[in-house]
Amino acid sequence: MRLEAHLRARRDAGAKLLVPYVTGGLGPDWLDVVRAVVDAGADAVEIGIPFSDPVMDGPTIQEASQRALDAGATPATIVAEAAKLDVDAPLAVMTYYNPVHHTGHERFAASLADAGIDGAIVPDLPLDELDGWGDAADAAGIETVLLAAPTTPDDRLARICERSRGFVYGVSLLGVTGERDSLAVNATDMGRRLKAMTDRPSLLGIGISTGPQAVEGAAAADGVIVGSALIKRLLDGDGPEGAGAFIGELRKALDE
Repeated sequence: MRLEAHLRARRDAGAKLLVPYVTGGLGPDWLDVVRAVVDAGADAVEIGIPFSDPVMDGPTIQEASQRALDAGATPATIVAEAAKLDVDAPLAVMTYYNPVHHTGHERFAASLADAGIDGAIVPDLPLDELDGWGDAADAAGIETVLLAAPTTPDDRLARICERSRGFVYGVSLLGVTGERDSLAVNATDMGRRLKAMTDRPSLLGIGISTGPQAVEGAAAADGVIVGSALIKRLLDGDGPEGAGAFIGELRKALDE
């Protein structure tokens, strides 16, 4: 299943896109969490590969990553476990460049492809240094999603939209991941800039925590990514059923 093809088809059919983030290895039932959010209406799922120095992530996802690392998670084990998933939605890993570099571009890309994973998000790998990984990913059929920040100038935004695969990840605010009380003031502007720049699916992420925020963000872009709000529930003891219920609430809000 191809990430961009699936998201384009869903968007062109009139759906607002919903992509949850799940930390790989967070609890022995994390695969069931992925299955539950897909069953609840996720259009794709980001699987976070735990990393000890996650510079983009705030306290919630940092804690989730540390718990997974303490339980023995490694990039190889997360990818191997993800290969057991048989879900009706594309999967993309979210990781940092250190594990990609350590494993090797071609080897890491091949491991994702062998596991049935469609895409990769590597937020600390900038557009100008993408070639090594980007070429290996393209050759293996892995779609590399690029990020655009509110401060990204238009000429660079155009290059990011052109080079991104799968979708373009619009960062809704200047800061790290985490729940927010309201949608960032930059979010809707980011969504509109992406929509004006590219026909590639555009999703807003970071700080989107509630149904109303998801609806507001998806009105400007093609959809939203929800991470910390879901992970907080898992850290507080919710299991797959609770995760599915939360994503189901967001799905309902987006569909109304």
